[in-house]
Amino acid sequence: MSTKGEQDRERLKEEYKDHYRRIKEAKERLKRAEQKGKISQAVQNMNADGLLESVDEFLGKVREKVTHVEARLEVAMDSLEDEDTTTTSKIKKEELDEELKKQKAKQTLKQVKAEMGMLYNEIEKHADEIRTEKTIGSKKPSPESTDNSSDTTT
Repeated sequence: MSTKGEQDRERLKEEYKDHYRRIKEAKERLKRAEQKGKISQAVQNMNADGLLESVDEFLGKVREKVTHVEARLEVAMDSLEDEDTTTTSKIKKEELDEELKKQKAKQTLKQVKAEMGMLYNEIEKHADEIRTEKTIGSKKPSPESTDNSSDTTT
């Protein structure tokens, strides 16, 4: 009779394991479905036209600033040319021109890098304004119910 009781106990144990396994699979399917829903909602909330418009607007501003700086450098170089007329000053002028070109290149590169950083900041600001939320890779605290179900299966 004790063998029959042990067999019943083992059968019930297997039924419980199977039951908890199915619950765990159902929870995983639910989690995947929720994640897909969040991703599709985020894609629907994106306003691509607005983002492209703001990027184009920003690039226009960058081009205007670069053109303005180039014009200022041209005026500065022209004023230097007017002042330097002797042969000694021509040599100095060439050295200054080379130095100005180097400085101009450095400034332009520095400005473009800074403005590209501003572009990222503006995009982030715009994203915050439309209240987008990071859904991929965000960590959620694991539910304690999963821990409890694993304890009862053994």
